[in-house]
Amino acid sequence: MNIRKTAARLAGAGAVATAALGLFSTGAANADTFVPLPGGEITQTLADGTVVTVRMVGESALISPSMGATPVHRNAWASGSAQVHIATESEGVTGKIYPGYLVGCQVSINGGGVEGGVEGGGSWDSEGNVTPSASANGGANLSLGPGQEKAFYILDLEAPDDYGDEDHLKRNKFTGSDGSVTWADETIGLSGCGGYAQARSFVSVKVETDNIIGWVTLWGQPFSLG
Repeated sequence: MNIRKTAARLAGAGAVATAALGLFSTGAANADTFVPLPGGEITQTLADGTVVTVRMVGESALISPSMGATPVHRNAWASGSAQVHIATESEGVTGKIYPGYLVGCQVSINGGGVEGGVEGGGSWDSEGNVTPSASANGGANLSLGPGQEKAFYILDLEAPDDYGDEDHLKRNKFTGSDGSVTWADETIGLSGCGGYAQARSFVSVKVETDNIIGWVTLWGQPFSLG
């Protein structure tokens, strides 16, 4: 199954994820379904008075017929832009943006975080906030059975670690009051799901000031994969 591979690169205060376009037959392209999504916004005040606003704008998904020509395969390409604004009196504020998607097979994902944690998705609390882990699943070619869900991150930024070795980061780091991540045609490939399937975006932001470290997570609207 040909899957579009996503690469990410830093661009100023934001990161841009772009996808190499695959080749489709005329018939398959004509059957694609474009789904505009409303995005969203959340504002939270941290314990030291720092106000964090996270927005999702320009969000959409393109749902494609199964490349495997069977009911257990789904394919979609998702786009969007996450924007973060931090209002604080701290002079040393930094932020890290972790964008990703949660995908479920025959299970409601309207509630956001799943009790006990989402496989491959880091640590989730009861309010749907996620603390990403370094080992979180970074791919979008998922295999799910009924009642299962997985989360994955869309960024894969190459950078040297503390020892000079190559490291792959799932976040974009910024300094100051504003940061962003934009992506286009991020692949969501799902196999093994014989029933209905859904996906939804999330943007988790880690904020560090002189006084506090806090997390804010914005969830997008769930959309059907068929």
